[in-house]
Amino acid sequence: MGRTPEDDLADWLAAGYARAYRTAFLLVRDARDAEEAVQEAYLRVWRFRASLPDGAGREPWLYRVLVNTCYSFLRREVPRRNRHSGAEFEIDGAATPESADRSPEAAAEASEAADAVGAALAELPEHLRATVVLRYWTGLSEREIATAIARRPGTVRSRLHEARRRLAMDPRLGALAAPVSEEAR
Repeated sequence: MGRTPEDDLADWLAAGYARAYRTAFLLVRDARDAEEAVQEAYLRVWRFRASLPDGAGREPWLYRVLVNTCYSFLRREVPRRNRHSGAEFEIDGAATPESADRSPEAAAEASEAADAVGAALAELPEHLRATVVLRYWTGLSEREIATAIARRPGTVRSRLHEARRRLAMDPRLGALAAPVSEEAR
């Protein structure tokens, strides 16, 4: 028996679930809400699979559905729950097999850095946070982000610029930067 388009779609969705969950978590900042948002987004993708573009257009299309689902979820759920920064989720990829080789000091520093980045990211407005998450945690290109958030690539560039500016000014992140020695200047 041959493979069907549904088999390919199921494989694609299964392969992308972890990244989609991480993206949703960073947007909604709650593990249960992120899981619900991803499941809802995947159900929408399945329901409208006839509209699914082929090839490279699939991933931005999924993230467009996911971001919209997260935004809808936030509008519906924010009054009910207190959002938090995401300390319970490794946003820097620290929970990888390579992390087992780290010293306790390095693991503690990575955890501190993840907490600081998570807190700073949580304070960004939704439209800037979504753009940063899609670029740096999901790995989409600016053009793919433009598709995912239904904006022009120039808008994506300006949002990334503004988000980086705000993050650079955050004292928690400034404390993570290594001091530059006089010789390096």
